[in-house]
Amino acid sequence: MKLSVRTLFLAATVIANSAAYAGSDDAKWINQCIADNVGANVSAEVVKTYCTCMNNKMDDNENQSITQWEKKHVAEREACDKEAGWK
Repeated sequence: MKLSVRTLFLAATVIANSAAYAGSDDAKWINQCIADNVGANVSAEVVKTYCTCMNNKMDDNENQSITQWEKKHVAEREACDKEAGWK
């Protein structure tokens, strides 16, 4: 039984660390997107929702910023505009 509890604890720790890593990377991209859109004539909540939506549509291995990526992914940009209530 002790082995099973230790194994579960180790697995939970690895998963938590992986999630924390992904979250910090996502936060970096989302914050950059928010900064890139600081002059937009919409609320901060709309920008945050848009940037989060775009980040979620991007592959985890993408190395372009959201602002760069959105220029070539019109369908995704339009979907996130709609979700965020940008237009």
